[in-house]
Amino acid sequence: MTIILRIFAWLLAAAVAFATLGPAQLRPHSNLGQDGEHAFAFVLLGLAFGLAYTQRRLLTSAITVAGIGGLEILQLWAPGRHARLEDFLVDALAACIGITIAAGLDWTIRQSRRVELQRALTQKSPRERTPRGFVDRTLPD
Repeated sequence: MTIILRIFAWLLAAAVAFATLGPAQLRPHSNLGQDGEHAFAFVLLGLAFGLAYTQRRLLTSAITVAGIGGLEILQLWAPGRHARLEDFLVDALAACIGITIAAGLDWTIRQSRRVELQRALTQKSPRERTPRGFVDRTLPD
């Protein structure tokens, strides 16, 4: 599952890079506005990388923010594109929010698995699970 998540995260990163550096007319547009579109795309990107790389979240966050900064700087040389500090801040914050959501989901899943394991380990033996008033004659006393 991890390899699928990693492939998806990198494909999403490539799509975001194309939308960021490619011609404006090829970029998808929505009713969210420029900041809303940026936030949505980078929350998804952060979520994807946060789920794909669960072992080193701080490093993943730092690399993601650095990559977003790199995309903004590359826009200086892309015709018809512009690099803005506001875009960088919105994108970096949104990606960090996505990574935080991924960390919360991962924590929740791990906690539920831990509870299930504890329940499985503390289950009673078959003799102790007989209903009240019923004596199981198949088990020795």
